[in-house]
Order: sequence, then structure tokens, then C-alpha cells
Amino acid sequence: MDKSMKHDPNYYKKIIVALCLGWVAIWIYRTILTPIYPQIQASLGDVSNTQMGLVASVYFFAYTGMQIPSGALVDKFGQKKVLIPAFIVFALAAVIIGTSATIMQVYIGALLAGLSTGSYYGAAFSLSAKHTPKDKKSFANAIINSGSALGMVIGLIGASVLVGGLEIQWNYMLYMTAIIALAVTFVFILFIKQDKATVEEDGEAEDEQEAAPDVGSATNEGLFSLKQLVIYFVYFATCYGYYMIVTWLPSFLVSEKGFEQGSVGYVSALVAVAAVPGALIFTKYIDKNAHQRLPLILFLLIAAAATISLTVFAPNPIVLYIALILYGLLGKLAIDPVLITYVSDSVPGEKVARALTLFNFFGMSSSVIAPALTGYIGDVTGSQVLAFYIATILLALAALLFFLVVMLRQKKTLAN
Repeated sequence: MDKSMKHDPNYYKKIIVALCLGWVAIWIYRTILTPIYPQIQASLGDVSNTQMGLVASVYFFAYTGMQIPSGALVDKFGQKKVLIPAFIVFALAAVIIGTSATIMQVYIGALLAGLSTGSYYGAAFSLSAKHTPKDKKSFANAIINSGSALGMVIGLIGASVLVGGLEIQWNYMLYMTAIIALAVTFVFILFIKQDKATVEEDGEAEDEQEAAPDVGSATNEGLFSLKQLVIYFVYFATCYGYYMIVTWLPSFLVSEKGFEQGSVGYVSALVAVAAVPGALIFTKYIDKNAHQRLPLILFLLIAAAATISLTVFAPNPIVLYIALILYGLLGKLAIDPVLITYVSDSVPGEKVARALTLFNFFGMSSSVIAPALTGYIGDVTGSQVLAFYIATILLALAALLFFLVVMLRQKKTLAN
């Protein structure tokens, strides 16, 4: 345990709160635009669905591209010196979008938002991994991740009610986001300590000692072995469906299912609300039943595919609500912690960081493709149903490959 924890035994709790709030701010931004696409299009003039889909794609392109560079920045400057400037730029990006008069200015703001928030993942989870006691890490990460669900609820409902219901100008949503980002920045300043080099070295030495007993359990898999490539594709498919829903579900509900715009935020938020208990339940389960990890991943992939398809085929709102709740409970946020644990255990200790970086890179690359492709499909066909079919097919294919390449190979290995 490093010096900061010796001085303050509750330091890791402050970190958990701060990092959870960071995800809240990021996910408010990610979801606040989707319910108000029509208002933005009307404000900016002749803007197509494809152009609006590109707003999210530009953001996620920048976010994905920052994954590996942000790790180098954290290694060189420390988490605090990366997080604070990043969130200041994040607030500036929200203001740029809020003052936009053209779609190009929106793209510039989205690019800056992606670059700044793209620095968050590596800084946040390396910070929590370093300071959280070993027996509390899984639960701590589940709490931190719950910030994304809370932010999604606030963003979707807030935009739907304030803009769709109360007819407040959409620009104000971005100004509120900027204020929230700055508030979280002050939380980082107050709660997060800047580690000195000597403290980092002490912490790294202890981390190596703690990790040593687990190295022997890892298999000697290359980072681009067939099994690892399948895992990367599994995460790509998982993220594809999720970011398609996050970006376009409100619009889909209005145009394809006949919902009122003022209510779509509530309906879409069902995914986020159900995701929190799902993540906590499955994380606890897998900690106690590690031997069930592969069957659980397969089950969750099949369930995610089934619930996304049910969203399209739902004959009435009740079935649609059930489908969205089940997707939240069994979808990406439930699969995430189980897959991350599996990736960490499937490679030798010295390759874990690189494996997780590649894993997250492939997963987030789908967030670049899904929003723009879904918008394009809507423009060309007049319906986004085909996009939901694509997400379902990707998840079904991921489940099949996971079973054939990962599960069957492991059974053969154990049999030998």
C-alpha cells in the first residue's frame, strides 16, 4: 500500500467518488445530444442524418485515437496532471458546440471533446488499480463504472425534458455540461494527490509483488493469437450494439415506434438504470465462480443479441420496455468487467497492459463506425431497422466464434 494510503486510509474512497463523477460528466455529454438531434438540425440548417451521425463518430474517433497516447502521458506526468487539463479542454469543447452556427464547428467541438475525454480511461483505471485495496477492486470498479450509467440517465432525461418538453434552447444543454465538467475538475484538484516518482516506484514494486501469484495462471497467448483476435472482435461487437443504441435509440423510438420526443429520454434511460445492478451482480458472481466465466460471457453475448433484436420486433411499448431493461441488465456493462478479467488472466503478466489497451482500442473503434453507419442507413433506406439487424448479427457471430475458438479450445486444453 503506497504512502498516500498510509497517510489517509480513506484515500481510495475519495478516488472512487472522483472517478465516478468523471464518468458521469463524460456520459452526460455523450448522451445529451442524441434526444435533441432534430433541434440541432433545425438550428444549423440543412443537416442530414448522416452528418449528425458523424458528430458522434468524430468524437469516438478522437476518443479511440487517444487511448494509447494517453497511457504514455500518464506514465510521464501522472494521473492528476493528465486529468485536470483534459477536463478543462472538455469544458471548452462543450462551449464550442453550444455556440455552433455550422455543423463544422460542432465537429471541431466533438473532436476536442473526444481527445480530452480519451485521456480519462487510462488515467482513471490506473489510479484506482494502484490505490484500491486488492479485496475491494472489483466492487470499486463497478461503482466507478456506474457513473457512466448515471450520466447516461441524466443526459437522456435532462435533454428530453428540458429541450423536448420545456422547449429550452439546445445550446443550454452544452453550457450545463461545461459547468459540470469544470465542477468535476475541482473535485479532481481537491481529492486526487499527485504522486511523486518515489511513491510511484514503491507502488509499482508492491503491485508486482501482489500480481506475482497470478502470473502463473496466465496462458502464453500472443497479443494477436487467434483466441485474442476473437476476444477483440467480441468486444467490438459488444460495443457496436451499445454505441448504436446510445447514439440513435431516441431518434429510432420517435421515427420508427411513434414515441413522443419528450418521453424518449425516459425510455432510453431504462438501459442505463438496469445496467448498474447488472454490472454489480455479475461482477460479484464471477469473483466467486471464476470457472463459470466463459459460459457466462457466451450467455451474455447471446442475450444481448436477442434483446437488441427484440427492440425491433417489439409489437407494443410494454415488450419494448422489457427488451431495453433486459439489454441494460445483460448487455455491454454486464459483459465489460467479465471480459476485462478474462483478458487480464489470458496473457502473461508483462503483456496485460498492452492486451487491455488493444482490447479497448478494438472495442472503441466500433463507436466510430456505428453512429455514422446507422445515420447513413437511415438516410438511404428511410429506416434504421437494418442497423439494429447488423448489431444483432455481429453479436451472434461473436458468440459463435467465442464458442468455437475460445471455449472449445479451452475444453481441449483441459482434457489434455
